[in-house]
Amino acid sequence: MSTPADYLPILLQFIAALGFVVLTIGATHLLGPKRHTNVKNETFECGIESVGNARVPFSIKYFLVAILFVLFDVEVIFMYPWAVNFKSLGVRGLIEMFMFMSLLLLGFFYIIKKGALKWE
Repeated sequence: MSTPADYLPILLQFIAALGFVVLTIGATHLLGPKRHTNVKNETFECGIESVGNARVPFSIKYFLVAILFVLFDVEVIFMYPWAVNFKSLGVRGLIEMFMFMSLLLLGFFYIIKKGALKWE
């Protein structure tokens, strides 16, 4: 059984980290330069002059492809524990993985049929 005293080092480390963050932010605010000019307030990116508005809308296709990538990438993460425990899971684990992969492929074929990955 653990007692509240066992968590004291964690609490002290949390307080020390929080104190460091507050102290650092406060020190940079107090000690930093106070002169703001138009040149200092401009955005600077690799020495190239800024052109246009940074808030140009992106195509929804970009976000759709990104979400689909994350979705299928996370599905691959589920395969790692299965591969590690392949021998102990036996035939039942193999059948379950085939079911999982077939559902994954079904979803993949669905998004291909809907044209979600086509760029125009």
